[in-house]
Amino acid sequence: MTSKSWSLAALALGGALLAGLPAAAQGYPTQNIKFIVPFAAGSATDVLARILGDHASKTLGRPIIVENKGGANGIIAAQAVAGAEPDGHTVLITTNTTHGANQSLLKSVPYDAEKSFEPVTKLGTITLALATNPSVPAKTVQELITHAKANPGKLTFGAGSSSSRIAGEMLKTLGGIDLTYVPYRSNPQAITDLLGGQINIVFADISTTLPQIKAGKVNGLGVSTAKRSALAPELPTMAESGVAGYDLAAWFAAFVPAKTPQPVIDKLRQALVVAINDKATQEKLLAAGIEPETSTSQELRAFVGTEIRKWADIVKAAGIQPE
Repeated sequence: MTSKSWSLAALALGGALLAGLPAAAQGYPTQNIKFIVPFAAGSATDVLARILGDHASKTLGRPIIVENKGGANGIIAAQAVAGAEPDGHTVLITTNTTHGANQSLLKSVPYDAEKSFEPVTKLGTITLALATNPSVPAKTVQELITHAKANPGKLTFGAGSSSSRIAGEMLKTLGGIDLTYVPYRSNPQAITDLLGGQINIVFADISTTLPQIKAGKVNGLGVSTAKRSALAPELPTMAESGVAGYDLAAWFAAFVPAKTPQPVIDKLRQALVVAINDKATQEKLLAAGIEPETSTSQELRAFVGTEIRKWADIVKAAGIQPE
């Protein structure tokens, strides 16, 4: 079956599914839908939102506009959605930053990850890659650790998301080294400074780091997950590189404001599921380093609770003091 046939089949399935929804959702959407992204254009979350929005807009029959509200560890975007009308027209396309790590990294979060939102569906996962500026005299993770131990506190690592921050902190803790953390509004900005030599290290989503690694502009040393990435099989895992116990992946999910009617959530979810199940869409996501995944709303609700506890354990183990 061709990609076009897959797309037509997915749209037909979407139409059949949506037609069976309760009357309360039949009128939705009544206006353009906004996908609010907590990170800058070019970030993995932004890429995901645009790919899914393009497909879901055809199913729902309304344009989907992606709006980037970066900064403050995703708080700006999360607050904007939490305070929006609960009618399904404002959707948070986000990650474990806003709904997992912030609750432990920050002393105060002006939204409740579980009570301020209604979960829609998981959207996918992504591995992180460790990249260094060519000026760093290290071609492997172990060489980087050796260099860092000889120069405590002198190497800097940039991070534009909580996942990236935690990835760097885990390298510090499990590798027994001292690195200086430099915060950014988003990972693409951190990559820009890595290219310019303003920072030495970035541990960020593979869709942001891999193009620069393949172009030879930065050195790729490893990936964060327990298994190698099919997109960059030449990069060893951190565990393979001698950093025992290192395993970290970032995830994506969709949320709407609390009190959004369940029939509306169901209609939005089904449109997103149809998009993710489309072969052409899957190919685009995989090319961006994102492994597609869906869930029920109830499964996502339980998952968020588990993730908040998991990230709290990671932050505690890394000895990070909430800011």
